[in-house]
Amino acid sequence: MNRIMIAIDESPGAMKAVEYAARYFSRAGNLRVLLVHVLPNLPAIFWDDGHILNEEEKKERQKVVDKWLADRIAKLEPVFRQATATLTSQGTPTEAIDRKTISDSLDAAESLLEAAQESAADTIVLGRQGHPEEKLILPGSVAGKVISQARGLTIIAVA
Repeated sequence: MNRIMIAIDESPGAMKAVEYAARYFSRAGNLRVLLVHVLPNLPAIFWDDGHILNEEEKKERQKVVDKWLADRIAKLEPVFRQATATLTSQGTPTEAIDRKTISDSLDAAESLLEAAQESAADTIVLGRQGHPEEKLILPGSVAGKVISQARGLTIIAVA
């Protein structure tokens, strides 16, 4: 079985990665696709009050955090829908597409690699940020970290 994971977000590079995967993998037999989005870290306003919260404050804070997460996930829903539509338009069956949102990440690259391992992906397809004239993937970028830390995986960085 061919298992690919596509890292998605709201960037044009991520949608180029989806289009690439749709073009080159959709007609492969026994394909499984995992669309993965890593949410950014919680803004400091959610965790740094300068004092230890009491139980009531913790409950109120958790409501705010839960709403923030729900809003971020809802904002990403059109991206998941567009990615799914792009894949299915090229022949990937809807039932072969899974999705995952990671909300507790401290490092997006590590989270993507963990998700690939958990899903038994053979290939990670991700977009590369930056300008087309840039020749190198910057070492601190998510794509650069995934490429340098991946072991036993094919990594496709689409520009």
